Amino acid sequence: MNIYGRTTAVLLLALWISCGGCSGSNTLTDLTGSWGAEHIGIVVGENGAKLEYDCAHGTIDEPLIADENGEFEAIGVHVREHGGPIRLGEIPDEHPARYKGYIKGNVMTLTVTLTDSGQKVGAFSLTRGIPPRVHKCL
Repeated sequence: MNIYGRTTAVLLLALWISCGGCSGSNTLTDLTGSWGAEHIGIVVGENGAKLEYDCAHGTIDEPLIADENGEFEAIGVHVREHGGPIRLGEIPDEHPARYKGYIKGNVMTLTVTLTDSGQKVGAFSLTRGIPPRVHKCL
């Protein structure tokens, strides 16, 4: 192999390594970790996510994966909370929910909509690694 052949091989290897093997991977798809903002926090794991709001909590019950444009959509549950104690036998105010949004850099824009009523819970802008500022109902 001459110098040009080796140089080309080294460049191709470097390109393959830098794109993660080019198996469709994209750094935007890695949403794992903690995201926070005023009134909301989300912790994303490999199999879903847990959300905390001022007077609610929720889960995303499937892996949260962004596409090549940083967009994602997943389903889960949203549970409204109330002040005071939870009564024995009380049924949680639980609703199926759609979590839809996008990632740009370290900012996640998230919209939460209850799928049984179509009610929009809210739109949030969260930052990766920022602690949430949630004030639970008393």
